[in-house]
Amino acid sequence: MTNTSSRLQSLDVFRGLTVMIMTLVNNPGDWGHIYPPLEHASWNGCTVADLVFPSFLFIVGVSIVFAMQTAKQQPENHGKLITKVLKRALIIACLGLFMSIFLNWDFSTLRFPGVLQRIAVVYLICGLIFIKSGYRFQALLAVVILIVYHLLITQVPVPGTGVASLQPETNLGAWLDRRVFSTAHLWSQSKTWDPEGLLSTLPAIATGLLGILTGTWLKQQTYSPKIKVYAMLAAGALLVATGLIWNIWLPINKALWTSSFVFFTGGLGLLILTLCYWLIDIEGYQGAIKPFVVYGVNAITVFVISGLAARSMNRIMVNHEGSKTSLSNALYQQFFSPHLSPNNASLAWAVAYVLVWTIILWVMYNKRIFIKI
Repeated sequence: MTNTSSRLQSLDVFRGLTVMIMTLVNNPGDWGHIYPPLEHASWNGCTVADLVFPSFLFIVGVSIVFAMQTAKQQPENHGKLITKVLKRALIIACLGLFMSIFLNWDFSTLRFPGVLQRIAVVYLICGLIFIKSGYRFQALLAVVILIVYHLLITQVPVPGTGVASLQPETNLGAWLDRRVFSTAHLWSQSKTWDPEGLLSTLPAIATGLLGILTGTWLKQQTYSPKIKVYAMLAAGALLVATGLIWNIWLPINKALWTSSFVFFTGGLGLLILTLCYWLIDIEGYQGAIKPFVVYGVNAITVFVISGLAARSMNRIMVNHEGSKTSLSNALYQQFFSPHLSPNNASLAWAVAYVLVWTIILWVMYNKRIFIKI
């Protein structure tokens, strides 16, 4: 039987795969030329790119169980555990704010919501819920959150419009973000709404809770690994089906993080983790997994540093063919754009960027450098 008290290598692989795809999606050579699966859906719908963030939050939930279950069983340690959760959430949130203002330093337009900020909030709330409650309460809470959120965004009239709306600028979440943050502190590409806004963080917590329930099942000692796999496959398929059915009334939508989106992406995340768990932790498959492992054990680190590096390359100006341009554009125009079709050149740049970080992370892994955040 698999030793569920040890670190799940399959979880590191899934986390690494997720961050690797995130790095690929976030760094095309040309934002005007991207293959559709690697571009976020314009509004309703779901692409490969849209699966990345919910998969990471699902993994956050699973990781909470593996990191905290032993200490949770000792009530006298709850105070220290809660303090640890608070500190880690604060660090992650501060990193997100730092990334928002990096190279700009204009606090008047600092974006308050963001990817890392949402990760911090989900980690904090899910961590506290896990420490102080059992799996039945957690499952019930996830369902209640998704039903309440469905009712909020489909039934509550948006102030100023008088009706409920699911459109980018007129949905309840967009109105709330403008009221709380003002347009100056929202996503710069829209200014009127934010894909990581306040209200949509509520169902994102449910995504984390799905991960906690999965982690609790994986840590269960009563059942064999095969039974666990069968149950996870069934649960994953059920979640995907529920998400697709719910999509009839509430569209699958990442920006709104709709309840149907939570079930659909949570089910897919569960199925992918199940496949990794069966292949790696049960069957012992080790071939070609190291690139994902090296990303997985330094996931937040590579997300932050690779993001800062990309922004720096876009700000460093150099002379290229008689005109000034950014370092990244000069490299792209020199080595990629002339030799491939626009979409392939853009993809090749992104793949090259991923490979560069793979080498860096491989060296860090071999030297046992793991930056804990």
